[in-house]
Amino acid sequence: MNLMYQSTRSNSEPITASQAILKGLADDGGLYVPVSIPTLEIPVTQLSKMTYQETAYEVMKLFFTDFSEEELKTCINRAYDDKFDTKEIAPLVKADGAFYLELFHGATIAFKDMALSILPHLLTTAARKNQVKDKIVILTATSGDTGKAALEGFADVEGTKIIVFYPKDGVSPMQERQMVTQKGDNTYVIGIHGNFDDAQNGVKAMFNNKELAADLKEKGYQFSSANSINIGRLVPQIVYYVYSYAKLFENGEIREGEKINVVVPTGNFGNILAAYYAKSMGLPINKLICASNENKVLFDFFQTGIYNRNREFILTSSPSMDILISSNLERLIYQIADKDADKTLAMMKALGTSGEYGITEEMKAQMKDFVGGYASEKETAETIKKLYEKTGYVIDTHTAVAASVYESYITVADDKTKTIIASTASPYKFTRSVMNAIDSECNHLSEFELVDELSKRSNTAVPAAIEDIRFAVILHDAICDKDKMQETVEDILK
Repeated sequence: MNLMYQSTRSNSEPITASQAILKGLADDGGLYVPVSIPTLEIPVTQLSKMTYQETAYEVMKLFFTDFSEEELKTCINRAYDDKFDTKEIAPLVKADGAFYLELFHGATIAFKDMALSILPHLLTTAARKNQVKDKIVILTATSGDTGKAALEGFADVEGTKIIVFYPKDGVSPMQERQMVTQKGDNTYVIGIHGNFDDAQNGVKAMFNNKELAADLKEKGYQFSSANSINIGRLVPQIVYYVYSYAKLFENGEIREGEKINVVVPTGNFGNILAAYYAKSMGLPINKLICASNENKVLFDFFQTGIYNRNREFILTSSPSMDILISSNLERLIYQIADKDADKTLAMMKALGTSGEYGITEEMKAQMKDFVGGYASEKETAETIKKLYEKTGYVIDTHTAVAASVYESYITVADDKTKTIIASTASPYKFTRSVMNAIDSECNHLSEFELVDELSKRSNTAVPAAIEDIRFAVILHDAICDKDKMQETVEDILK
């Protein structure tokens, strides 16, 4: 029996997983969600003996039911191969009483690799299954990490082009350098004068432009997305929560069925939504702790039930979370609105027009397992320094937001539940901010001198992703205004 996918914004005919992956965004502007969340029936005693690849198959086969076993296993084995620098793919490190789930061992040293390594394979397989002859244009907005991971995944993939927009002054120097040195005849990177929300809004507008779609169809192109609005991006993220729970059990840290907490540094809401889906499948998760930086739109939402993007946009040291419109929250809204597409559509329209919407008390009650918290820039830096001085373990700024929020949470809640903190990027990706936190006397050093200093102090090797760009040539230098994004895409695809 195929698990079908429904738009969050209309009662249109459900479609298959492969069709949802191909489309990325529904025709009505909604996001695709499974009509039901499948149950993970395999016991943890069995899961604990599985590799990451085997765990991935057990989870993904429940969601991507129109893929054959051979198709899905081929996608998984091509994705989770030696491009990851650890056999575990997503190792757990215990430090200062918490378990850090290291999601940064892929080609671009950020958690986006976990899903964007497999998405090109899912997408090209889906195209074959649906007899798609058009060239697929991956259109993506990034706050830093999605862009490079998507570029890496789709570079020179036959039958595709990838166009990435990023805020020119809103990513770290390392993030920008990773993107603008990207090789591949089918890759295009454009900085915009604006922030991430501007880039994301521009991309969504192009997805919703029927005239543009028809024009591109004539030229043999169709859009798809590598952002977590694509269900093919979101489902693979469920895997590492299941895998890490099984590893805690295997290592004797928890009993079978014992509940854990999960802390996720959150911007676009996809990563923590994947944890919510894992919980909904039956994984024993107690609290889902949503950690925000000073752009605390999600924290305020969990506190008040009102989502309000009408506020100052703050550039922080955790730029991948500098977001005021958390697109994936729409999937949760749809779920807690009892899958009422009209109600979801009305709230999303209100967000577009007035910049805010509110949920009912009944809806808010369905989010009781979520806890919101936020960390200031000062608290983020202090957390990096304190953890390093106490344990020698170095975390990046995004992970530090999560660790800071977790520390505040247990102080208030006195919750002794074993906790996984999603460590979403290597500290080498945000070297200046990390080294400033550890020792501000290093601020005069250049980016790559800081890299070498971090390597020395943390006693870790510089990742290949950083060494590769140390002397790499800049290949992309295009910049456009935020209202010229469509024109830029049309120029590229002429």
